[in-house]
Amino acid sequence: MPYGHRPSRTSAQRRPQPRGQGQRRQEQRRDPSSALEAALNAAAAAPAPPAASFAELGVHPRVVTALAARGILEPFAIQTGAIPDALTGRDILGRAQTGSGKTLAFGLPLLTRLAASAPPRQQKAPRALVLVPTRELAQQVADVLAPLGQTIGVSVATVYGGVAIGRQIDQVRRADIVVATPGRLTDLIERHACTLAQVEITVLDEADHMADLGFLPAVTRLLDQTPADGQRMFFSATLDRGVGQLVTKYVTDPALHALPEVAESTPAEHSLLVLRAEDKVPVATEIASRPGRTLFFVRTKHGADRLAKQLSRAGVGAAAIHGNRSQSQRQRALDAFAAGYPRVLVATDVAARGIHVDDVDLVVQFDPPEDHKDYLHRSGRTARAGASGQVIALAERAQVRDLLRMHAAAGITAARYDVAPGDHTVREFASSGTPIPPAPDRPLRTTTPPPRRRAGSTPRASTARGAAPTGRNPSAHRPARHGGAGQNSGRNSGSGIR
Repeated sequence: MPYGHRPSRTSAQRRPQPRGQGQRRQEQRRDPSSALEAALNAAAAAPAPPAASFAELGVHPRVVTALAARGILEPFAIQTGAIPDALTGRDILGRAQTGSGKTLAFGLPLLTRLAASAPPRQQKAPRALVLVPTRELAQQVADVLAPLGQTIGVSVATVYGGVAIGRQIDQVRRADIVVATPGRLTDLIERHACTLAQVEITVLDEADHMADLGFLPAVTRLLDQTPADGQRMFFSATLDRGVGQLVTKYVTDPALHALPEVAESTPAEHSLLVLRAEDKVPVATEIASRPGRTLFFVRTKHGADRLAKQLSRAGVGAAAIHGNRSQSQRQRALDAFAAGYPRVLVATDVAARGIHVDDVDLVVQFDPPEDHKDYLHRSGRTARAGASGQVIALAERAQVRDLLRMHAAAGITAARYDVAPGDHTVREFASSGTPIPPAPDRPLRTTTPPPRRRAGSTPRASTARGAAPTGRNPSAHRPARHGGAGQNSGRNSGSGIR
């Protein structure tokens, strides 16, 4: 179903409706998003394109070789559909859940097209722009694109807040692709350190999340600075919440590529634990003591810090990540969680999108999210790329009805348990998961002094990331998750690419 530059009204919308004038105007204001959603649903229902290799899709040969060296051999569905259209220069709207390969779906044609055009590089004038809502997603996208770009002489720079701006200014001066958050990129433009006048391709990744965070005015100002005839690609798990207005204004005759909405529901097993308010922290603490990695989601920054402290005081090591932390603090917390020390991370929704940590086999929704889409984004941190996982929602009785509505909207069936601290169900969750080896003990002091190290040297790390044993806990509530978060064997395996 085509979705044009300015969607026309359907016959049903033209037909007089027995509603008040104010309600009709409200429906008209929602029309771009509803028409977009209908078009995407039609695209999702269309037959899947035939299977093809990256080379057959038209990806640059050296990039194909680099992908194969990383074990990425076959494209995912969103990649198979979007890459050929994107290589023609056509505008793209892509909708697929986290973990489905959206980064390569826009990244591979972006790199291939830039390598083919190859005009003389101008300082401070990138040829492609990727806008993302969070620092973590900016770094993740750059980590995927930069190594591939090196094989064809296309450079990538990241631009986001929380770090020194001087180095970013220097990197942008020589970059072909800038991956940026809207605020920091605006800062660079105002300092005359960057211009968007030469941008050939613009990508919005997680466009709906940028709308949620209030970035649409900044995004609009940035898009206005890119050439009107440039290619634009919008990719996200959902394309709504104001994104329809951006599509209407900036996208012309796009090719639509969407996975079926039913695929938005995570393959994880879902449970709803109903409890009293005073039991919430004790139950959370008991679950957090499990041997595997556990990711808790809360609603506020202060709530993240508070829960992390409560867990730590109870003897469960935990770190917190939220928007008030500097980028270095956030990265240290993520690296420590990935290594398994601590095994628990408490996050606001800033971590719900774009962050990938291997072997997270339990997500706990400590506070209910705003809606079912946020619920799904949080849940998407586990059960990635075919792995197993569990999602628990903790609900006071007054919150149960809203959570059941979210489950219904998300197409999720969750087992319900009424629990209190120490209950059988809670104990089963607390014993589930693939155990992470304990942190290495400090060496015992002896009368013989340890060997002296040269100044400036550092000891080698004693454990590698993702080195958890694959054995199962016999008392686990459900089968333990095995393997890393790479994609299935032969399909983007081990890449950590969304």
